Amino acid sequence: MPLPFLTADRTFDAASESPLPFDDRDRWRRPYRPGPWRVGGAALGLLLSSFVLFAAVLIALTGSVSSAGVVLAVALAVIAGALRTLRMGVWVSARGVRQVGFLLTRTVPWQRVVSVRTAQQPVRWLGLPRTVQGQALTFVRKDRPAGDTPPLLTTHGLDFLNRPAAFDRAADTVEAWAAQYGHG
Repeated sequence: MPLPFLTADRTFDAASESPLPFDDRDRWRRPYRPGPWRVGGAALGLLLSSFVLFAAVLIALTGSVSSAGVVLAVALAVIAGALRTLRMGVWVSARGVRQVGFLLTRTVPWQRVVSVRTAQQPVRWLGLPRTVQGQALTFVRKDRPAGDTPPLLTTHGLDFLNRPAAFDRAADTVEAWAAQYGHG
């Protein structure tokens, strides 16, 4: 059985005649694997939550059930945050492109996408306010000015820091989806 989360980094030697080698194109999928920074941060969050859950059990055993409930709620919030961090990124399907953030998800249908391109520009380093020179995959929408949309992917984000080949593959894949279903 193929593992769907490993299909983004496959070699392109065995590619089919289509640049989009997926059977179910209506299903939302991430065109790349999550990067080590994203996975490491989520793993640390889950590790922290295991200690907090253990503390909740100890507090419940000592008799303070209401305090244990509060600590359990904190642990569940940390688990939800770690899982949401893993879910963040760019997802594509035949319906459009979806940019999943920690608190906000934006979906743009391919019909409203004018172009998708890679540009050399200042990008945020690991999502922090500091900017560095890098590449960004940007898109232009019909209903917004050209510079009004945030970049889809950057070379200095959580998924592609020190992985330029993975960024190039992901950018090419998103551009292929745009060429097939949109006007990009």
